[in-house]
Amino acid sequence: MLLLVVGADRVDAGKTTFSVGLLARTGGTGYKPRAGNDYWFDHDDCRHAIADGRLYGKDAKRLADAEGRGRGPEDLNPVHRLWRPAPGGGSGLLGRADREFLVDRVGRPDGDDVTYVRNATAEVPDPVADSLPLEDAIPVETVEELNEVSAERYVPTFEDLATEIEARDLAVVESYGDIALPLASLDPAAVAAVAVVEPGRATLYRGDRYCRACEIASSSPVDGALEKRVGDVVDYLEPFDRVRLPPLGSDARADPGRIADAYGEAYDALLAAARER
Repeated sequence: MLLLVVGADRVDAGKTTFSVGLLARTGGTGYKPRAGNDYWFDHDDCRHAIADGRLYGKDAKRLADAEGRGRGPEDLNPVHRLWRPAPGGGSGLLGRADREFLVDRVGRPDGDDVTYVRNATAEVPDPVADSLPLEDAIPVETVEELNEVSAERYVPTFEDLATEIEARDLAVVESYGDIALPLASLDPAAVAAVAVVEPGRATLYRGDRYCRACEIASSSPVDGALEKRVGDVVDYLEPFDRVRLPPLGSDARADPGRIADAYGEAYDALLAAARER
């Protein structure tokens, strides 16, 4: 069974906190297929990871810690992107006026290899360049080049991950930003239920109906590719249920068990939606 957690907002929707509590509630296996963080705004997290020659973010680490299987963040998250702000404007490689992509890690340490892809039009900060094996990184200068590398390296990685997720008894898959489906290669029939999380509320959907809505929703250009946004998908749907989420202090957010208790009503509704398949 696959439980999908997506966000109604581009940032800070509460997806990871919801997913961490859901893992504690269900004992499932966690996944965040794609993630990213910012060299400036998430500097402590970035510095901690690259000190060990690694590239991952706090969301994947929280999920790995919550599931308690001894896996590292990269095992849950095969593609991680490092950004940095782009002061002074400019559209950058991926057309973002506020930030530019620096480096992607593609692959997991337990796989055959890990590939790094770097933005050849941006200056990678020295601490990042000195800590990661970027001498062998694939340089890209255009969206077309990035799309070519994506087809060759990213897509097979995601396909392998989808196969692994579908084989799990219960998987909790967290999307990124407000993207409706984090893995295009997932079998829609595997998605049992979906939680759309936003500050103060979770809206629950049956997986089959959500996936059908994804098929007909329009796509938007995101990071060089066409992807479906949550808002465009749920326009076609009536929810199974809506549940209020209480605000949690930092101590509670750091404790998966306390999240599971606080969000228990939402998890009950999500599991009920999954049983309606």
